[in-house]
Amino acid sequence: MDDAVDALAAVADNDRIQVVGALVLGAETADEVVAATGIAKRLVLEALVRLEAATIVRRTGDGGWVFEVDRLKEIVKEARPREAPDDVGEVDHDTARVLRTFLRGGRLTQIPLQRQKRLIVLDHVCRVFDIGERYSEGEVNTFLRAFHPDTAALRRYLVDEGFLSRDHSVYWRTGGTVEI
Repeated sequence: MDDAVDALAAVADNDRIQVVGALVLGAETADEVVAATGIAKRLVLEALVRLEAATIVRRTGDGGWVFEVDRLKEIVKEARPREAPDDVGEVDHDTARVLRTFLRGGRLTQIPLQRQKRLIVLDHVCRVFDIGERYSEGEVNTFLRAFHPDTAALRRYLVDEGFLSRDHSVYWRTGGTVEI
């Protein structure tokens, strides 16, 4: 996290951000940065040294400068906290991989477009419904909202794929994996 703060602090200055912009747009030497930005050479050199200390700019062998896009991506990746993968229960490797792709904190990041992946996700979602229990559409929406805001799409997929059945706005579970 310290690298991310250092990198952000290094570019959080009008002159330094212009120097970064000039490097990104192709300037390679301090003189080219001066020409591109109109900033005094002394200030450009100060900015380059400060950016180099933050490891987002480096000197090249021929006296030039280059902005380290890959280093910036690395800093961001290190600073971004990663949630622990969702516990998807006792399932096979492929099912776990699909569920971990589409679930974060128990919620769907998106409804899968590929049918095979969608079926795996729908099987997981349908487990919130008890077999033999009847649910109103409002109750179904309440359960589905815990997974995704588009309850209508989830409800439609669950019915179309045979996980739920519907009759006059009353729903019941008719498919999916059952734990014994």
